[in-house]
Parts: sequence; structure tokens; C-alpha cells
Amino acid sequence: MYIEIHTTVRDMEEARKMASVLVEKKLAACVNMYPVTSLYRWEGKIEEDEEVALSIKSTSERFEDIRRTIRALHSYDLPAITYWEMKGDVEYLAWIKDSTR
Repeated sequence: MYIEIHTTVRDMEEARKMASVLVEKKLAACVNMYPVTSLYRWEGKIEEDEEVALSIKSTSERFEDIRRTIRALHSYDLPAITYWEMKGDVEYLAWIKDSTR
């Protein structure tokens, strides 16, 4: 199964470091990084921060390794790590599979 994993990080420097590790280790075929404004509740207070969202393209077989890598590199106590099944162009999905072998 092909998946897209979503997380947010503190800044672009952390995003680039995490993306580089994921792609270099062949855990991800591609990582998109884009600035976002996040509004959330943390420890009883409403917070608003500028963050960088990462959209990580991979396969379900790689999820646990990706999760562990995100947790090891992340500056947050509790990083958001979610994923969903990805369907799409057969050639693009084949590229993801080939890039994560």
C-alpha cells in the first residue's frame, strides 16, 4: 500500500534535515515542505504557531521506520504523525516503490 504521512515541525531547518534523512535512507521517495499556521490546544491553552508541514510519500512497509525516524529527529514532545492510503498514477506509484527499496 502507498501512503502519505503528514507531520509538522518547528521550522524549515528542521524540515529539511528530517526530509533529507528520510530520502537518503530510502524511507521516503519524496517529501514536500510548506509553511503553515497551526492553531491547537496544548497543556490546557490555545496556541498558534508558524510551522512547516511535511507530506511524506512512501509505502506502508516503511511506516514504522519513518515513525521512529520522525520521533528521533523531532523537537516536539508529541509530534503529529498521521497517514492515509494514497492512490494515483500507476507510474508515479511505481516510482515511489522503486525509490524506497
